[in-house]
Amino acid sequence: MIKSFRGELADTEVQKIRLSANNGLMGYKINKFQGMPTDPGAAIGEHTVQLFLQKPDEPFTSTEVHFSNPLLLGAVSLSTHSGNLLYNEIIVFDNVKFNQDIYITHTDRAGSASFNYYLELEQIKLDLNEATVATLKDMRGRE
Repeated sequence: MIKSFRGELADTEVQKIRLSANNGLMGYKINKFQGMPTDPGAAIGEHTVQLFLQKPDEPFTSTEVHFSNPLLLGAVSLSTHSGNLLYNEIIVFDNVKFNQDIYITHTDRAGSASFNYYLELEQIKLDLNEATVATLKDMRGRE
């Protein structure tokens, strides 16, 4: 089963995507992660959107993306100038299974514009061992 989420993020905003269940035996992995500015024709925008296993500090002002961060699930980077798309990169770590709430962040280095996102998660049943490992990873914040 696929669950989809969509929304709008203000600059430096952090939103929670509620996923946790009572028994933790339902897991998720990212199927699709996309985004676009709320005003695609705007002159300048340098957007960074990231998905995390744990809630980052708010307001989230970092435009840096560190693949070495075990809490990072995926990132979208999009730059526009004079209404033209200069750069668009989407990276998703699709082999990571999780069973707790996740968090999505947005920053605009060039200004303070908003950003739309679309996220598809594939629901997968976890056996007891997988559920325990996923829960412990979320609690520890490490892989």
